Amino acid sequence: MSTNPEIKEQIKTAVDKVLGSIERERERDVIERRFGLTGQKETLELVGELLGITRERVRQIEKATLIRAKLSLDDGKNALYDTVEKEIIKALVELGRTAKTDDLTTKVVGDNDPDLRYAIVFLAELSGKMLVTTENDKYYQGVTLSTDDEDKKIKKQVDNIVAALKEHGKPVTVDELFTLTSGYEHPNETKAIASLSKQVATLRGLWGLSKWPEVNPRNIRDKVMVVLSNNGKPMHFTEISEAIKVQDFKRNNVTAQAIHNELIKDSRFILVGRGLYGLVDWGYKAGTLSDIITDILLGEQPLHREEIIRRVLKQRHIREATILLALQNNKAFKRVSKSQYALAKKA
Repeated sequence: MSTNPEIKEQIKTAVDKVLGSIERERERDVIERRFGLTGQKETLELVGELLGITRERVRQIEKATLIRAKLSLDDGKNALYDTVEKEIIKALVELGRTAKTDDLTTKVVGDNDPDLRYAIVFLAELSGKMLVTTENDKYYQGVTLSTDDEDKKIKKQVDNIVAALKEHGKPVTVDELFTLTSGYEHPNETKAIASLSKQVATLRGLWGLSKWPEVNPRNIRDKVMVVLSNNGKPMHFTEISEAIKVQDFKRNNVTAQAIHNELIKDSRFILVGRGLYGLVDWGYKAGTLSDIITDILLGEQPLHREEIIRRVLKQRHIREATILLALQNNKAFKRVSKSQYALAKKA
């Protein structure tokens, strides 16, 4: 968050002064519409239709007007712009020299006000020290500290990070992502470039491809998986519901019953106690208590009652008395001595 309480007004005033320096009304109108400075960013085609000129003519007017505005700023005719430019550059440095425009706006002014976001992008576009990268299906719009006149280099860096994640195959921390890539002086730079990709997502300090549920859970089951994995031990389905509600998930307000229904359906989750669920990856096996005891005795029998209890408790979070009661099932188990049990018949 910005430490300059006046920055919002400074940004608005700096933009107004730049626009005021554009003498021709049509040129000013093109810039306002193209950069969203009137509240809505408009395409070349739409601006052309509104002004009765071609798409190419709009592009020419925009380019020529920006060049003249830059020259005016180089002459030092907008001292307030210099102040705002320093604030934007300071924020970029702290964010890793590159940032999505949303993140940059929040860093500079403390929130992601759309009007201020458009204004910051416009002012960055005028700077000879910053480059505004374009947005499309693969990349977010961003701003980077660069004197390059195009964004191909930045997008190639983004693509290299995506390729490194694909090859690695699983989510990583920022420090690990830094080691997987090259050309960066600090992990924050790697993080900043990665944030420009729509193919990359991050959650709880891990970075990965947006299609990976560990960093971008899309449905209830994925969210349950993330919560249980982070917890590291079984949880009651109501606890899982509450944990999901405090996560940075999209649509995180799900009911406990909905979660319970999904837990029952998904083979990745195992009921290990009354309402308690764990992960198959933790070594838990599916089945009833009788199935668990049978599996234990199949590997080695007879076994002492205490050993059976010890092994069952690794699989199920239940009372010892419940295990002892299950051992009384004469059709499944038999007591071969005072405290030892075996299967009632060969499986």
